[in-house]
Amino acid sequence: MRINSYSNRLLWARRVQDASPVWQTTLRRLSRTAIAPVLALVAGVTIASATTPDWLRTAAQSPLPKYPEETRAVVLYSEQVTTVAANGEIKTQYRKAIKILRPEGKDLGVVGVTFDKDTRLTYLKAWCIPADGRDYELKEKDAVETGLFSEALYTDTRAKVMRIPAAEPGNVVGYEYEQRRRPSVLQDTWDFQDEIPVLRARFELHLPASWEYDSFWLNHSKQEPETLGGNAWAWEIQNVAAIADEPAMPPWRAVAGRLGVSYFAPAGATVAARHATWQDVGRWYFQLSSGRREASPEIKQKVAELTAKAANDDDRIKALAAFVQSDIRYVAIEIGKGGFQPHPAADIFANHYGDCKDKATLLSTMLAEAGVKSYYVLINHERGVVTPDFPTAMEFDHVILAIQLPADDDTDKFYAVPDDPKLGKLLFFDPTDPYVSIGFLPQSLQANYGLLVTDDGGSLVKLPLLPPSLNRLLRSARLSLAPDGTLTGVVTEIRWGEPAVELRAQLLSLPEADRRKATEDFLSKFLGGFTLRGYKLEGLDDLGTNPVLSYGVQADSYAQTAGDLLLVRPRVLGTKEELAFDKKDRQYPVEYDAATLQGDLVDIDLPPGYKPDGLPQPLSLDVGAASYKSKVEFDGKTLHYTRSYEIKDVLVPTGKLADLKGFYHQIVEDENTSAIFKKAQ
Repeated sequence: MRINSYSNRLLWARRVQDASPVWQTTLRRLSRTAIAPVLALVAGVTIASATTPDWLRTAAQSPLPKYPEETRAVVLYSEQVTTVAANGEIKTQYRKAIKILRPEGKDLGVVGVTFDKDTRLTYLKAWCIPADGRDYELKEKDAVETGLFSEALYTDTRAKVMRIPAAEPGNVVGYEYEQRRRPSVLQDTWDFQDEIPVLRARFELHLPASWEYDSFWLNHSKQEPETLGGNAWAWEIQNVAAIADEPAMPPWRAVAGRLGVSYFAPAGATVAARHATWQDVGRWYFQLSSGRREASPEIKQKVAELTAKAANDDDRIKALAAFVQSDIRYVAIEIGKGGFQPHPAADIFANHYGDCKDKATLLSTMLAEAGVKSYYVLINHERGVVTPDFPTAMEFDHVILAIQLPADDDTDKFYAVPDDPKLGKLLFFDPTDPYVSIGFLPQSLQANYGLLVTDDGGSLVKLPLLPPSLNRLLRSARLSLAPDGTLTGVVTEIRWGEPAVELRAQLLSLPEADRRKATEDFLSKFLGGFTLRGYKLEGLDDLGTNPVLSYGVQADSYAQTAGDLLLVRPRVLGTKEELAFDKKDRQYPVEYDAATLQGDLVDIDLPPGYKPDGLPQPLSLDVGAASYKSKVEFDGKTLHYTRSYEIKDVLVPTGKLADLKGFYHQIVEDENTSAIFKKAQ
């Protein structure tokens, strides 16, 4: 249950428990990289004679409905039984049975369970029921223990990993384990949907007498529980569809069905914090971080040094933000509640490292010393995972700052500045992101919910979506065409906002030769037989400027000749075909990374003696969330091509996907249409 920075984003998305399909997916990714050597060791374990439990045998005999042919496996049964003790300790038992249907389902035989100082693993077992032959059984001693987070200097999060033998088509694999934890927050999540179909899923909740609970259904219709008696309830769902993998879909947890549960002890009980509202969650984090933002003499001296030449608050904010963003190295040390609680600012400054919450803490401390108030903002790096419906700290994996600006401040230089009804102008800034300058926001945090933590608790707020005009790519080209179809000339690209961030993320860590190769790889997608001539990249290292890339290019046989005809594709470089729609109907909305405005200005001088015999018609498209325009003109010597492409909103609901499909279909046709010229006789 960690609020970590981007390094641990995949694994923190769920609390420590492998019953989550998110963890299973992540584990299978890791099994191809960091955990692959561990799995090689696991493969050599000795298999015990099996004592297969009745729940698994019953699940293995379940009749299956007809699934699509490509379905690689199905969850026959999953169960989560949570029992809360009067002292706040939680015992949870997890069970899962999976039938492998295709060879691609073999990786579902990998089981991983995480644990840490506050979450103990009390037992772990796994089995395989082959279609033919004897059953197999693995016990906890057959698992291999490993760490997970290579970017953390130290973390107490560990995993036990095992590979169930004979995870082959037609066979059933299953496992169960139990965890005991003493959490700081009395909440739980039941993730009943998976990347494969789920035949039957069950969740039981057992509370002490006089305790209460509240439930929150996310991405699923509300289901009433069965009362078991003794202050216990059970929810059961059958025939849950798989989460399809679709291009440009929202994040997995933003669309997957799940149930959030909050438990409430009687008034006066000395157990974990009560999180019934977002204000409760904010109050909890305010108390947890209390006393962490005390400025040491060294911090005060550094603030005075950095702001000595600052003329106003804006200059002071920029100077301090740049220092924390670039000079404080990202390193995570997460032990117990250290996954949530930031380290003291003095320690962060002395060590010159920390994770996201530490960097936010140090910057907040330095800003306060300069007379500028700021507030923690808890957020998830994936848009849509945190929703207003479920007040919880469990879904946050990142911390940024909201910096309070004076009411009369000129915010022309800062763009991520909405007005808060109580606090006025707030500048949202992520001091962890190395490529996004102050005034902007990382794309995944835009139009995303964050918890603004204030002295009285705080509130859930929606961060702004920066307009397309701030995220621009302008590509201009001055080219000439030889009679044999060879194209030569110079291309210049200027980037603002998110396109600049993407370029920096791609190139900053590369040597000059590899930067050139990145441009060559781009050109190879659109030009055959080309030569890159000259390469100049300016402003890449300075986050306060717009990077400019210019290069010369020669492409042999770019134009096609047919007798006295010359065929020229006006769209020389770049494509706006962001989405390919297959014949199947999509299940989920389309989510773009950011709003953006991209333009092309291309001039191509033609050989003497050619006149137009057929020019592409102008095209203008608008489907609400996106628009596209292109035009081709000829002035007697030069072909002029202009194109603009704008993404105005980041989410396109399923009801508008038919229009979006037609939109991109027309773009593809337009991008590949040639201008026809005829040589004068």
